[in-house]
Amino acid sequence: MARLAQTAGLTDIQTEILSTVRSFVDKEIIPHATALEHEDAYPTDIVEGMKEMGLFGLMIPEEYGGLGESLLTYALVVEEIARGWMSVSGVINTHFIVAYMLRQHGTEEQKQRYLPKMATGETRGSFSMSEPDLGSDVAAIKTRAVEAGDGSGDYVIDGAKMWLTNGGTSNLTAVLVRTDEGAEKAHQNLTTFLVDKPTGYGEVAPGLIVPGKIDKMGYKGVDTTEMVFKGHRISGDQILGGERGKGFAHMMDGVEVGRVNVAARACGIAIRAFELGVEYAQQRSTFGKPIVNHQAIAFKIAEMATKVEAAHLMMVNAARLKDRGERNDVEAGMAKMLASEYCKEVTEDSFRIHGGYGYSKEYEIERLMREAPFLLIGEGTSEIQKTIISRGLLRDYKLR
Repeated sequence: MARLAQTAGLTDIQTEILSTVRSFVDKEIIPHATALEHEDAYPTDIVEGMKEMGLFGLMIPEEYGGLGESLLTYALVVEEIARGWMSVSGVINTHFIVAYMLRQHGTEEQKQRYLPKMATGETRGSFSMSEPDLGSDVAAIKTRAVEAGDGSGDYVIDGAKMWLTNGGTSNLTAVLVRTDEGAEKAHQNLTTFLVDKPTGYGEVAPGLIVPGKIDKMGYKGVDTTEMVFKGHRISGDQILGGERGKGFAHMMDGVEVGRVNVAARACGIAIRAFELGVEYAQQRSTFGKPIVNHQAIAFKIAEMATKVEAAHLMMVNAARLKDRGERNDVEAGMAKMLASEYCKEVTEDSFRIHGGYGYSKEYEIERLMREAPFLLIGEGTSEIQKTIISRGLLRDYKLR
């Protein structure tokens, strides 16, 4: 049994869930991931398997048809799935964030309407904060929702959103837009709308356009899109929690748990890169002995394993803090930053161990080399994490 990335103190149920997921990853994901990735093909059969296991409802409360599990359980499941193919974890990541935001901030009517179908995977979630020209500057959002002005309580949305994971395959999108509440602080003028839409591309609803998939270096299979609003009309009942001006806080709560998720995905890729590297190092021989017996390679393996273990422990700590109801912005930022940076380094070291073969598309490490960089950007760059971490630390260590 592997000794890296083990988690102490798990319940029997958590252990059983993880064992089931690992078996699924080994049998249904790893053998097919490379071919699907090279074809940029959506993993339909894999997604159906995850539905059957109840993974789309893992953190949705039992009263709404979910499994009611913790963030830690979810993060460990994501780690296992990303070990098989990071794109598959992306299929459930944005879905999970939308479900979490509904669970925490939705009205009871919104929970009753969406969560049971989200638990089965019938309703699939995506979310969007970013726009084509704003990047991490969320407070500068230009997409705007204004009241229709005809007494209907409807709103009209205009603008363009960017980088929606599952933008074409989801049928529920949480969108952060400007509603101009007159607040002095820019982020208090933002509201989250729950946008129902058909799956697919083109003008999927009146005034709602999902252009084609964005072609990416890695992170294939899962669809990443833009979303364009041109006078799209939506009911005021679709405001998350029924509160205008609260959208930024709602999204940040979702992104905070999303950072734990990205850290888990980075851990999963790093674990797989280590597995591939240590296996190849024992099979490949140079100068009359396996390359693992050369000190340069042995030391590299030691460093890779240490990084894998450190990233996993920080991710687990951040998840457990959130599960206890404690603030974890600093710990989640640390975990995301460290795990994504270490993921890149471990993957590159495994690539170096493979030598020239690592550059061949026949070897799995080639795919990981294109996937790892995405995690340096997703849910905020390392520079954004450093800003979050430093602000949190100065809050706690401020001179009195």
